[in-house]
Amino acid sequence: MAVIPTLDVVRRSLFSAMGNKFVGLENFASVLTNESFFLAVKNTGRFLLLCIPLLLTLSLLTASLLMRQRWCQSLLKTTYLLPMVIPVTSVVLIIQAVFSKNGLLSALCTLFGKTPVDWLNSEYAFFVLVLCYLWKNFGYNVVLWMAGLSAIPNELYEAARIDGANEWQCFLHITLPQLKPTVFMTTVLALINSFKVFREAYLVAGRYPHNSIYMLQHILSNWFTNLDMQKISAAAVLLMAAICLAVFFIARLSARKGESL
Repeated sequence: MAVIPTLDVVRRSLFSAMGNKFVGLENFASVLTNESFFLAVKNTGRFLLLCIPLLLTLSLLTASLLMRQRWCQSLLKTTYLLPMVIPVTSVVLIIQAVFSKNGLLSALCTLFGKTPVDWLNSEYAFFVLVLCYLWKNFGYNVVLWMAGLSAIPNELYEAARIDGANEWQCFLHITLPQLKPTVFMTTVLALINSFKVFREAYLVAGRYPHNSIYMLQHILSNWFTNLDMQKISAAAVLLMAAICLAVFFIARLSARKGESL
């Protein structure tokens, strides 16, 4: 069902918005020479390159530690999944209560004699968005890693320890190779969920937030409001191609890691 709409978007990217005139790559050239588009691409790329490795690393280390504490795994799984079910509006209220100019952090700054900071309208807004993403997706990734870790036979670790392997060697030569399918799945899901953080950014800062958190979703939303359908179509095709290449690269990288390890 998604093939026909996708093909229609590709077709629209090659035609003018009015008159249905074939324009070739003019729409792509218009998008690629747009300064706002480059700002959005830079911010989105920086967000992905920081958040995804940080999320995967922290959640994997936490899952590895929790696998040693089996008595509290069921309770912690339920607790970690809570951020995923909290409504977006509630998350936005929490962000504003903590990071707005009259919020909790600004009150603490005033208490210690510092000038209150409008965290959501400064260069710190980017790190607020990163923190929001990590908070919402951390528990979900921990549960995914724990599912992958629980499928690894304990006999492999016992045999390795008998041969004199330490914990780091067991992790490097047993855990990581056995987690190869989980690595691919968690990375792709982290990539998909990273685009969902736009909801919080939009509700907190509106259509034109601070430059540090002006994402691709912002410019696509603004173009849609202005009915620049040809630009949206061209940008959507570029974004789709970039995501496909990223997924292909992740698949190849996880396969190579599994072979080398």
